[in-house]
Amino acid sequence: MNRAAQSTQTQKFKPMIKKNIATNEFGFVFNPATGDSFSSNPIAAEIIGLMKVNNSLNEIKKTLLEKYDADKMTIEKDVDDFLQILKENNLLNN
Repeated sequence: MNRAAQSTQTQKFKPMIKKNIATNEFGFVFNPATGDSFSSNPIAAEIIGLMKVNNSLNEIKKTLLEKYDADKMTIEKDVDDFLQILKENNLLNN
């Protein structure tokens, strides 16, 4: 896959929290399959909220970039790092 195709695919990628994962607007995350619970900061909770309404990865990053006083590279790295944490804890469908 060439770089342009990868970029387009990344922009359309929609990270999804597994349906059985319980979350709230305060950053609480609970996995009933394992009994694990997590607490996240307000921005992480916002990312989860954006994921739950079916935003693409690109839309999530754009929303945060418009809202917070941070450069694009920082937002992208922070969102990517958070998604990796969710993936490592088996909280994502994809």
